[in-house]
Amino acid sequence: MMVLYNSELLPADEVRLPLPNRGLYFNDGFFETLVWESTGLRYLPHHMARMQRAAVALGLQLPSALSTPAALTATVRQLTCTAAEPLQRIRLQLWRAGAGLYAPATEEVQWLMTTQPFQPNNFPITTCGFAETVRTYRSPVSFCKGPNALTYVLAAREREQRGLEEMILLSVDGYVAETVTAAIFWLRGTTLYSAAEATGRVQGVQVGHLRRIAETIGINWQEGLFTSADLLAADAIYTANVAGVRLVKQIGSQRFPSEHSVLQQFFAAATLRA
Repeated sequence: MMVLYNSELLPADEVRLPLPNRGLYFNDGFFETLVWESTGLRYLPHHMARMQRAAVALGLQLPSALSTPAALTATVRQLTCTAAEPLQRIRLQLWRAGAGLYAPATEEVQWLMTTQPFQPNNFPITTCGFAETVRTYRSPVSFCKGPNALTYVLAAREREQRGLEEMILLSVDGYVAETVTAAIFWLRGTTLYSAAEATGRVQGVQVGHLRRIAETIGINWQEGLFTSADLLAADAIYTANVAGVRLVKQIGSQRFPSEHSVLQQFFAAATLRA
């Protein structure tokens, strides 16, 4: 398997990360998960916006190879050309260069890009519950992927121990935030709802794409602070990440409909404009 390490194409087993490494020592960085297809990077504007925002929040300078949509696309293409699969899942890990203790000495970045075959996941979720041991919290970096990774590790551990397919995380104030691996959104009446960033949830690229589609075709989308009771009053519930959109069929003992007429046009439009 080939990887890109600071723009150098290398066999994976030849990569050597020098120490000290601020990503390893202090989790001083972030990551992005992208999907490559024949037309380029899926949801590119949403990924680019989140990366640029994360760089600003962490005080990092994106390298030129990753700093614009065109540059990022060209860089990813270098790596995807080494694999045979038409659909690829790209992992881009960025961390601050240099040494030091907590106080960083530079805004320069080192990075590693890897690829593997993309496996879509649109299967319905049949067992789901609310997290009991983990809560999300808002911070200057809670919107991006990486700085709060341990929260999701602990949540995934609870999910596995409880034998659930997915688990819904609440904020420290008790509002619906997200699931362990995805954003969550739901329909009630003719309006789609999702969690506000104040809950500490990640800024999801797939749900951002879906919200834009909803607004384009005239479906009302409301983002805010909602309780578990608000969620359980939904007509239909879905999760969304780069792997796909999944219907939540049941939370605890409460079941939800498998289809809804309001969403047929919405998902048809979302598929055409992916």
